[in-house]
Amino acid sequence: MALLLEHEFKPLPADKQIETLPFLEAVAHLPPFFDCLGTPIVYSPVKADLTGNIKKIRAVYDSNPTKFKTLQNILEVEKEIHGSAWPKIGATLALMWLKRGLKFMLVLLQSISDGERDEEHPNLIRVNAMKAYEIALKKYHGWMLQKLFTGSVYALPYKSDLLKALEKGKEVKEEESIEKIHQFLSRVTPILDAIYEMYTKMNAELNYKA
Repeated sequence: MALLLEHEFKPLPADKQIETLPFLEAVAHLPPFFDCLGTPIVYSPVKADLTGNIKKIRAVYDSNPTKFKTLQNILEVEKEIHGSAWPKIGATLALMWLKRGLKFMLVLLQSISDGERDEEHPNLIRVNAMKAYEIALKKYHGWMLQKLFTGSVYALPYKSDLLKALEKGKEVKEEESIEKIHQFLSRVTPILDAIYEMYTKMNAELNYKA
């Protein structure tokens, strides 16, 4: 999977301390995934949001690489610095939205790789996209954004076209593409789960609607 496996994520260490720089360098290759979904009016903002949040976290990291060595360090230091304004500020807020965009992506890919589909239209990915949206983003979106996303599933590419786009236009057997998706998910899912766990433990999750 040329796009997804372009830059490897480091394995999650036993202590679940995620190093900031390797994480940012790996995740920086993922926003183009949203180009593969078509429907620019919906997914271009998601891509831009992902890219913008990566830049915000990188700027904080670059300000003091030692102090912000891990993602956990970022939350801990910003909590101390910003006081009552935290977690509605800084890289903590950026990472909160970044993880949600990544969650959407991972649930969509997991659903496809698990073979979940509309039996009457097996080459469509509406079922997979709606599952990802329900799990990752819907509760954080207001009514208008929810309607926009729900309507967008009818303009999504066929599964075969999505897989081809992820292979950067190369013709690859579906089972080979699915196996590469499995590889990608096995690397990234534990990292994303650890980030969600970190937000829960530090009471840093916010539920306001965008």
